Amino acid sequence: MSFSPYETDGKEKNTQVHLAVLDSSDTPSIQHDSNENDGVFKRFFDSFKEYERPPVVITDDMTELEKNIARSSAAPLARKLKNRHLQMIAIGGAIGTGLFVGSGAALRKGGPAAILIGWLLTGAMMFCTVQSLGELAVTFPVAGSFVQYNTRFISPAWGFCMAWNYALGWLTTLPLELVAASITIDYWNSDINSAAWVSIFYFLIFFINVFGIRGYGEAEFIFSIIKVLACIGFIFLGIILVCGGGPQGGYIGGKYWHEPGAFAHGFHGVCSVFVTAAFSFGGTELAGLAAAETENPRKSLPSATKQVFWRITLFYIVCLTLVGLLVPYTEPLLINSSGSNAAASPFVIAIKNAGIKGLPSVMNVVIMIAVISVGNSAVFGCSRTIASLAEQGFGPKCFGYIDRQGRPLVGLGITLVVGLLCYLAASPKHGEVFTWLMAIGGLSGLFTWWSINLCHLRFRRALSIRGRGTDELPFASQLVQTLKPFLKLI
Repeated sequence: MSFSPYETDGKEKNTQVHLAVLDSSDTPSIQHDSNENDGVFKRFFDSFKEYERPPVVITDDMTELEKNIARSSAAPLARKLKNRHLQMIAIGGAIGTGLFVGSGAALRKGGPAAILIGWLLTGAMMFCTVQSLGELAVTFPVAGSFVQYNTRFISPAWGFCMAWNYALGWLTTLPLELVAASITIDYWNSDINSAAWVSIFYFLIFFINVFGIRGYGEAEFIFSIIKVLACIGFIFLGIILVCGGGPQGGYIGGKYWHEPGAFAHGFHGVCSVFVTAAFSFGGTELAGLAAAETENPRKSLPSATKQVFWRITLFYIVCLTLVGLLVPYTEPLLINSSGSNAAASPFVIAIKNAGIKGLPSVMNVVIMIAVISVGNSAVFGCSRTIASLAEQGFGPKCFGYIDRQGRPLVGLGITLVVGLLCYLAASPKHGEVFTWLMAIGGLSGLFTWWSINLCHLRFRRALSIRGRGTDELPFASQLVQTLKPFLKLI
């Protein structure tokens, strides 16, 4: 099956892009020159040697776009992620600073109704985006995923801009998460310099990524389980506290929606929460990016995509509804904090105000694990994007260096070097650094999601022009039926 992904002046171009579904058998096996008799250290160091790629068939009559697609399809990333890894990445992979910490600043600026509106609208957009991405990633599980789709379905110029936009978004996320992790420690001991904690977290993330995609998958599996259990536990606890079951405080109900009120600053307050909401959903698209390193993307990705609805409903909307009922936006800890302090997390405040001893520290441990988890995801997402830039000719060729274990070493190196900005945590202005980095990451995510949906519309347009149907696709977006009238107008 072949089709043209875009048109020029109303006529189809001659460029033919082949729709092919790749399974684990389609990926070249990772090379091992060292034999079993070699020492552990020799095998370890040999694994960092560059993978010698098999020749890619490129002919003179191919366009530059087709050549880039051919190179990307042959990228030697290791397919070592299992179904359980992808499921947990989809459910809890991006739960982190935006939900646990950033929601405090959003509550202060917008009020409980504003955070619900902001997260509901952003969640609806994210759900549509993941459905679109799921269809594209199952059909085209190539290295770089949606970073490649911008070039394939829109234009190389747009692909260049969005690929660098996504890479820069993750480059700022790693130092942001490490700054947040170090500030979390201040809840227990603020006398130790933040740079010391940053160093510990930085090398922990470095150590995880030395083990490649399997190390990332196992770490995220454990981290996500902890975050999901914490969210479920908070939901049960929050319901009990709202009903007056806490050690102190009595029945709460909806009194904070009446006094001080549902909105902090009216329409302006509602608008102010959207960047934080966008940042909190950032990383949901990683399931699509990980498809190229999954054993069987055709089987794993559709079920992972369907988990997003439950994650949005349960872990974001329900948790934030309870936060809005338990914590007023006039709470002194929220007003006096820059918004980056874990002690000002509305989750921690709700537990402290209920008079439950010891549990606020447990919640802070979860917050610390969550921010480390998202920092780990930032290294994964950014390194794969940087490697994809080289494959498409959008960056230096050395960016595409992939070793024999499927690790994009240059991409990892660049991500970790820029991550040294995390030492700004030792600056007295770390609160402002946190706010600016979160804004950059959130805006980058919004552009990425909009572009993914545009790629999906262009893909469906190409199917329509070729007279093809969705019954030929291994997975189709669940929402596309409602959009059919609109798609016919594009």
